[in-house]
Amino acid sequence: MDNIYHFIADKVDIRLDKYLGDQCRQLSRSHAQKLIADGYVTVNDRVARASLKLGIGDRIKVIIPAPPPSLLAPEEIALDIIYEDDDLLVIDKPAGLMVHPAPGHPSHTLVNAILSHFPNLADMGDSPRPGIVHRLDRDTSGVMLVAKNRAAQASLADQFKARSVLKAYLALVKGRLTPEQGIIEAPIGRDPTNRKRMAVVEGGREARTEYRVIRYIGKYTLLEVMPQTGRTHQIRVHLAAIGYPVVGDGVYGVKSPHLPRQFIHACRLGFKLPSSGQYKEFTSELPPDLEQALENIY
Repeated sequence: MDNIYHFIADKVDIRLDKYLGDQCRQLSRSHAQKLIADGYVTVNDRVARASLKLGIGDRIKVIIPAPPPSLLAPEEIALDIIYEDDDLLVIDKPAGLMVHPAPGHPSHTLVNAILSHFPNLADMGDSPRPGIVHRLDRDTSGVMLVAKNRAAQASLADQFKARSVLKAYLALVKGRLTPEQGIIEAPIGRDPTNRKRMAVVEGGREARTEYRVIRYIGKYTLLEVMPQTGRTHQIRVHLAAIGYPVVGDGVYGVKSPHLPRQFIHACRLGFKLPSSGQYKEFTSELPPDLEQALENIY
């Protein structure tokens, strides 16, 4: 059944999409924009644009269409749950597990595993990735966040969009990176010579990555990397672009005899709990394969 909401504007000169994002906890601003674009929002009984400036007393009607039946199948895949409350899960994702189904990989993903533990997530919307508010590459391990209801998903998505979520990764790169602290700012877009890859390109989307050296290990450097934006493959692309490719990364970096996958691990994640607004940080230790790789190169 569709959900229908009615509002009477009590602010003047505010955009419709921003007003809905502020007033309707079920919606992020981006979700509100999609509903508006699809004709599910009216102002004074007329279909409106997201940029419409509201006036006091304007009558707003929002229809959130019922999701179609989910085609996602739950699978009994073990989850390492670091934290759980009524709104969310914090999971320690293993390397090799894709986050959600994709062409050519329709099953055995984190989403399938989550649905086995929490079947109600299938009712969260028409997305093939219910509860997912951010992603880790298949071969990246570490801390990951999953929403358990729409309101929490909207709150967490807004935090990611506002860049208020702390994301920290451990990465091993080839070469002795100097200076020991720095910021990489370079736009990222599709590689014009290979559309399956990303690259630093003129006209790409803004991308900013902060890093600090933890220690030098022979001809390698162990880094803590903190991306300030969330572009696809951002850490791997930025480090390769400055000449310090990630060890084990066969696409942008350098293959390694010590490691069959990229040495990137999501070690810290900090955000505000949707229910209370309390800031919390969660951590994940290096998994055994990455610890072993460090021992092997000493």
